[in-house]
Amino acid sequence: MTEMWARMGSTIASFMFVWAIIRQYCPYELRRFFEKYSHRLMGYFYPYIRISFHEFTGDRLKRSEAYAAVEAYLSANSSRSAKRLKAEMGKDSSNLVLSMDEYERVNDEFRGVKVWWVSSKVSSSPTRSMSYYPEQEKRLYKLTFHRKYRDTITESYLDHVVKEGKEIRVKNRQRKLYTNSPGYKWPSYKQTMWSHIVFEHPATFETMAMEPGKKKEIIEDLLTFSKSKDFYAKIGKAWKRGYLLYGPPGTGKSTMIAAMANLLNYDVYDLELTAVKDNTELRKLLIETTSKSMIVIEDIDCSLDLTGQRKKKTEKSSDEEIEKSLKEIAKREAKEEGSSSKVTLSGLLNFIDGLWSACGGERLIVFTTNYVEKLDPALIRRGRMDKHIELSYCSFEGFKVLAKNYLNLEMHTMFDTIQRLMEETKITPADVAENLMPKSPMDDAEKCLSHLIRALEDANEEAAKKNDEDVKENDPTNEDSVQSEVDQETEKSL
Repeated sequence: MTEMWARMGSTIASFMFVWAIIRQYCPYELRRFFEKYSHRLMGYFYPYIRISFHEFTGDRLKRSEAYAAVEAYLSANSSRSAKRLKAEMGKDSSNLVLSMDEYERVNDEFRGVKVWWVSSKVSSSPTRSMSYYPEQEKRLYKLTFHRKYRDTITESYLDHVVKEGKEIRVKNRQRKLYTNSPGYKWPSYKQTMWSHIVFEHPATFETMAMEPGKKKEIIEDLLTFSKSKDFYAKIGKAWKRGYLLYGPPGTGKSTMIAAMANLLNYDVYDLELTAVKDNTELRKLLIETTSKSMIVIEDIDCSLDLTGQRKKKTEKSSDEEIEKSLKEIAKREAKEEGSSSKVTLSGLLNFIDGLWSACGGERLIVFTTNYVEKLDPALIRRGRMDKHIELSYCSFEGFKVLAKNYLNLEMHTMFDTIQRLMEETKITPADVAENLMPKSPMDDAEKCLSHLIRALEDANEEAAKKNDEDVKENDPTNEDSVQSEVDQETEKSL
C-alpha cells in the first residue's frame, strides 16, 4: 500500500512538473489545442456539468443581464455561508452590497438537488503587441451540477435564479424621478430623452390626511395590481392601470403620487406634455420608460387643449374677411411652429391604451387635475383612467392624522371645537398642515391648535360674507338688481 501511494505521488508530481513547463514555454495556440482535447476526454468520465455566466458577452460596453441577476441572487444567499466576501456600493443603490469574493465557492439546493457556485475570473488572450493598458480580466460565475439533474437545472432552477435575482435588484435599487427633455435637446450621439435625479420623497399613506377607509381601499387596489401579472395575461389586457386624481389645489394630489410610488417601490416619470413636440415624440418617450414605474401628467387640464370643447367657427359675410383671417392664422401658426406642442388628444389616447402602451408592463399612468369637469370624457373613461380618486377638503379624520404627525397628539380638549368648525368650513389639508406646523421653538401644541381654530373661524366668516353677497346679488327685490334689469330692457328696445 505504501509503495502504491508513493508511486501515485511521484506520478502526480511528474505530471504537475510537465504541466508547469507546458504552461510556461508552450505557445498559447498549442496549449489551447491540448486543453480542448483534454476537456473532451475528461467529459467521458466526469459526471458533472458546468455553466458559465460571463459579466460581458459580445459588446463589452454592455453588462450581461444574466450575470447581474446571478450576482444579485448570490449576494443575498452567499452572505450567510461564504467565508470570503467583498463589499461594494450598488450601481443603482445607496446600500452596501455583499457578494462572493474571487474564487469563493458556495453551495445551493433546489428541490433536493445540490449545486455549486464559484466566482472566478479569466484573463484575455495575450497579444504580442506592447500596450500601455494592463491586461483585462473578465469576471464570471460558474455553476456546477450532476448531469442527471440537467433538466431540473436548465428548465426550472435557472429561471428561479434569474427571477429572484431581478426581484432583489429592484428591491435594492435606488429609485429615480425622471423628467422629459425637449426634443431639440436630445444629443445625436445619445438619445437622452429622460433626465433623472434620485427619488427621495418621504410621503407614505400613513402620513396622509385621508379617511382610513378610503386609504385602505387605495392601498389594496395598488397592491392587488402589482401582484396581478398572470391575471392580466389571462384576461388579455396590458399590465397597466390608470389613476385620475382630482380635487381643489392643496388637497394632496402630488403627495398621493409620492405615497403610491413609495408603497410599490416604483420609479416616477414626470411627463411635461408642453415639452413634447408631437405624437411621434410622445411614443418614443413611452418606449424609453421601464416597467415598475409610474407615468405622471400633473394638471393635465392646463397642459394642452384636451378639454374636448370644440372651437366655434365665426361666420364671415365677406370673402375679404375670410382671406384676411386665414392669413392671420397662417402667420400665427408659422410663428409658433417651433415652440408649441402638436400632441393631439388622439395621440394621448393612444399613449394611454393603444398598442404601444403594452410595452414594458407593470406600469401606472396617473393624471391629476383641479377641474375634472373640463376634461374630455374620452380621456378619463374607465379602461383609460380605471380608478377615479377624489381628494377633497380636509375632514376631521384627516386632521387627526396631521395632528399626530405634526404635534404627536391623539386627543386634546380643543379637538371638539376644531371638529365643529371643520363641519362648517372648507379647508384644505395643506392649510391645516401649515397652521399646525410650529413656527418657532416657543410654539407648543396648544398654540398651534389655536392658530388652526383662528384660521377656521376666519374662513367661516369669509364664506358667510361671500354667501351674503351672492344672495344679495341674486335677490329680485334688490334695487341694484332691479335697476340692472331695467337697463338691459332699455338696451334691447333701442
